[in-house]
Amino acid sequence: QGGQDPLDDRRAIWGESMAETVREKVIAIIAEQAVLEPGDVTMDATLEDLGIDSLGLVEAIFAIEEAFDIQVPFNANAPEESEFDISSVAAIIAAVEGLLAEQTGG
Repeated sequence: QGGQDPLDDRRAIWGESMAETVREKVIAIIAEQAVLEPGDVTMDATLEDLGIDSLGLVEAIFAIEEAFDIQVPFNANAPEESEFDISSVAAIIAAVEGLLAEQTGG
């Protein structure tokens, strides 16, 4: 179980294209904040690895909310207490997918 990709469950619900679109959009947003090419953003990278500071994080959260029309449960004043996992690029993608699944009743 531990090795299973959380994207697999969502692909089963949404289909391959939706999961890929979410991943691509989130990576594009993070890459823009990091002033990197999307291809330079790895799934296991942390925002700190990518050079994104707290302001960049807040801007990325706003961009994610706008891109997906979702409310991200993130408190910039207490990020460690937020329900939104920002520990890595993969975690952010999984969190966005989770919010989208809630929104669509999935």
